[in-house]
Amino acid sequence: MQSHALCTTSSRNLNHIGFLPHNFCYLRIGTSRVSFECRSLASCVDCKLLESRARGHGFRVRRRVCAMDDDSFGVSFDHWGDDDRPGEYMFSSSEGEDSDGDIYLQPFTDIDLPTSKERFLPSDDSITVTAHRLATLGSSRKKKRTIHGFWNNVGLMLFSIFVLLLVDQCAWRIVRLPLAPFHLMRPFLISVVSVSCVGYICVPLFRMFKLRSIVRNRRHSSKRGTPTMGGLYFVPIGLLVAEAVLHFSSIEVSGAAAATLAFAAIGLLDDFMGIGYKKDGLPVWIRVLLEIAIGAWFSYWLWTTKISTPYNMKTVVPLPAPLGRVCLGKLYPVLTSFCLVSMANGVNFTDGLDGLAAGTAALAFIGMSIVVLPICSDLSIFGASMAGACVGFLFQNQYKASIFMGDTGSLALGGALAAMASCTGMFFPLFISSGIFVLEALSVIIQVLN
Repeated sequence: MQSHALCTTSSRNLNHIGFLPHNFCYLRIGTSRVSFECRSLASCVDCKLLESRARGHGFRVRRRVCAMDDDSFGVSFDHWGDDDRPGEYMFSSSEGEDSDGDIYLQPFTDIDLPTSKERFLPSDDSITVTAHRLATLGSSRKKKRTIHGFWNNVGLMLFSIFVLLLVDQCAWRIVRLPLAPFHLMRPFLISVVSVSCVGYICVPLFRMFKLRSIVRNRRHSSKRGTPTMGGLYFVPIGLLVAEAVLHFSSIEVSGAAAATLAFAAIGLLDDFMGIGYKKDGLPVWIRVLLEIAIGAWFSYWLWTTKISTPYNMKTVVPLPAPLGRVCLGKLYPVLTSFCLVSMANGVNFTDGLDGLAAGTAALAFIGMSIVVLPICSDLSIFGASMAGACVGFLFQNQYKASIFMGDTGSLALGGALAAMASCTGMFFPLFISSGIFVLEALSVIIQVLN
């Protein structure tokens, strides 16, 4: 026994769906045929539009002219579907174009007319509708994350500019020596503009050469195919800007730049092996040995070279009261090597989310630039330039990232921060400004030991 249902809707609702034009006033749906009748020949345009829509929904169209009135005609649609269950729908409305008469539906089956959002999906396609809604929800969240990432980047840049301008205004009180105007602001802005502009050129080139990251974590499967090794362009730009501002005359900056490039070379080898040979990169023990070797070389260079140090003593580490100044003696090279290795790996561990490592590194470089300004003003320029390089890289690395820095960038940033602290003895301020990197390294060490 067939069930009967009676429902009332508005012709404007069907017009909203896009299936029933304004000038059609009569609809009959049989087992396999749909008929429309019009009151005016002026609706020929609507008729053609209706025919195209009907063909898109699986109907065959036959057009016939009836002798009902002088200006009446009808259109029939034969539906060739899998469901041949009978149904009859009677629609009636007033003739006015602006009328909103009631439309009566009397189906002989349990199938309802589709709503405006479902757009003629079959009744058994609920899974598709749910998946579409979830996909739409995900895209809206991604759009919000993209907007938030952009404003985070803008806020970081404005905050950095404000802090550096404030320090430049008060620098004479800190150093007690005359400094060039915009001592820190100038290298920062040059690096930001240079890295952001070069990034728009390098990202397509990296994609063309297929320098793509290999993501094995299912949670980050959407990042597959994103170019990596972004440190190849933003790290050298930061170093070149610092050297150019100082006219290649600072031995401290040259040593810090050499250590930075050495760690970048280890990261480049690791990234290249991961991309070229589809592996996890360098074995961990080989990478750690190379990092220790570079740390030992930098410690030896620091021990044998005359540079600006606090209180003209290379082995002094200033600490807060009541500890004061601590002279480490021969333990200072050991601390330098340990700081280089730990900071490089700390930044590498942090580089897991879009913009996280670059943003935190920019803040750490700004903090270290302020701290080392009374001891070595040249290294403060080096830190400001590297901070600007990180902020400029964020224009491509913010969510959703167009490129990753890879180990090439993360190891280089960690080595640069540790080199600034080792040259000036400011290990405790490094611990404060790079707290996120320190916590990341400690968490990994604890997990490995357990």
